[in-house]
Amino acid sequence: MEEINSKEHKDEIFSRAVKAGRRTYFFDVKTTSDDKPYITITESKRRYDSATGNYSYEKHKIFLYKEDFEKFANGLSDVIEFIESGHEPPMRDENLLEESQVDLNFEDLSINS
Repeated sequence: MEEINSKEHKDEIFSRAVKAGRRTYFFDVKTTSDDKPYITITESKRRYDSATGNYSYEKHKIFLYKEDFEKFANGLSDVIEFIESGHEPPMRDENLLEESQVDLNFEDLSINS
């Protein structure tokens, strides 16, 4: 019998969907070709196109690799703590990054769909 989806099953090993208002977030655990786990976080938003009268889904995806899990979790925890308490949490050593070290303007990024 032919194994049609063997690559897909190996690639995606766990998934969780979170419905939040008009958005749905998908947290997927996948593996690289050398079996290292990583996470994809996808935000999916339903959009209405008044020109065509049809709905479509706008998706935004980030990839988070195992070596960055702790730093990502710490950064997310810090911003959630700030929002909930109104107080800035202390800077962690791994996050000591001077603003001058990063020269990134998100408006300059263009993504072709």
